[in-house]
Amino acid sequence: MGLGQSRGGWRGWSGLLLVSLVSVSIMTGCGLFGSPRVAPPAPMPQPTAAPEAYLLLRLKERRLYLVENAVKRPTEGYRVAIGQPKWPTPTGRFQINELVENPDFLAFDFNDPKKPDRGRIPPGPNNPLGLRWIGFAHAHGWQVGIHGTAKTQVLGQAVSHGCVRMANPDIVDLFPHVKLGTTVVVEE
Repeated sequence: MGLGQSRGGWRGWSGLLLVSLVSVSIMTGCGLFGSPRVAPPAPMPQPTAAPEAYLLLRLKERRLYLVENAVKRPTEGYRVAIGQPKWPTPTGRFQINELVENPDFLAFDFNDPKKPDRGRIPPGPNNPLGLRWIGFAHAHGWQVGIHGTAKTQVLGQAVSHGCVRMANPDIVDLFPHVKLGTTVVVEE
């Protein structure tokens, strides 16, 4: 009887101990009977995309800037010629819609663009579009763009038919930094 009591007593205590451990485990979330709880990882900051580069043309300054990450390049801007009062360079927000290296030029009558054209001028030193063409708007009955010129004496003046003229070395420098869809902002 004494032996049975101690066995029954031991069984009673071990059973009570087991029930207590299970109860504590359930209430406290102890990892005795399952995997331990792991705190979720702290949120990692996600890299933000750099803003797209864009062109900023300031007509009063007669300067064109490439703006990358809020920095103007070149800081002094590219010197340009703009549209004359009869055919002003359009203002607003546009997107580049055409990029041409060594463009040809379709000669036409700027006073009446509906007249038959006068032929094409091939790429080269006599081409009025210079070494590169960046089309971005339509105005006055034709496409308006930024293009090169060998006649750098006109830079800083309002002499074109709406287009923006740049020195050939400047537009060659700018050209690889833009793509179709690049924004062009034209301000007074």
